[in-house]
Amino acid sequence: MTLSELKYIVALAKAKHFGKASEMCFVSQPTLSVAIKKFEEELGVSLFERRKKDILITPIGEQVILLAENIIEKTQQIKQIAKDSIDDLNTELRLGIIYTIGPYLLPKLVPILKKLAPDTHLIIEENFTTVLSEKLQNGELDLVILSLPFKEANIETLELYEEPFMAIVPNDDPLAEKTALLTAKDLIHTNILLLGSGHCFRDQVVEAFPTLQNNSYNHAALQKTFEGSSLETIRYMVASGVGSSIVPATSLSERDQGLFSIKTLQDPVPTRKVALAWRKTYTRDKVFDLFEKAIKQIEFPGELIKK
Repeated sequence: MTLSELKYIVALAKAKHFGKASEMCFVSQPTLSVAIKKFEEELGVSLFERRKKDILITPIGEQVILLAENIIEKTQQIKQIAKDSIDDLNTELRLGIIYTIGPYLLPKLVPILKKLAPDTHLIIEENFTTVLSEKLQNGELDLVILSLPFKEANIETLELYEEPFMAIVPNDDPLAEKTALLTAKDLIHTNILLLGSGHCFRDQVVEAFPTLQNNSYNHAALQKTFEGSSLETIRYMVASGVGSSIVPATSLSERDQGLFSIKTLQDPVPTRKVALAWRKTYTRDKVFDLFEKAIKQIEFPGELIKK
């Protein structure tokens, strides 16, 4: 018993003619006739009395056709529910975001999302990329905002924006007085504060400036001290004069004026790409459009963001 067979018997009951019923179902008359005959044989009853010019519905046929109409109607409701689910923004979204993006993007992103989709409620979790990836794969999260590259089976990504890295140095450091762009060579002679292992941004900084790991004993000790620290902590350690650091441009704002000196790095300036990630089986396309539209409305500082 198939849904197609149910549609065929309902069409025949309405048309009372095999030719007209086949046209209604967009199949050939033999196809429809054979399918209905097979359906009757499966049930062991005759639903129709075949006559030369038309057909009659048997008493048992009346009952079966009534149920068939009911089932077809329910399947249409199921399809509509699924369609509404894909298009619907009036629901809860479980969003993951990595530590080095969340504090700086969310204050700008959430108000815009609230304005664009007031009935969409965000349940937000900050965590490491590895943890968020696992939760995305097993369905605990719907979407994740993270840094590329990110390649996982069954995961698709949409690049949201690209941002450069910036150097921050204590105000009393000689580098603060330098007017030229900073180079990796400039940074070798200062303590560099890095995030602890597990942060993808730390790995990106080390990849861009491999010499930073070859600093003095004090640098090694500081790295150990700040294992697992946040960009916010590092910002204030730089302000206190402990050392310098490399940070993403979006982590900087007007609040940093006077805390430390912000320096642009020499070309080619390292950057990171921020993306939205989701399971390939996640089908709510309007959600992706919503985030892309919201990002385009964000005013990032200093014209530093490439969209």
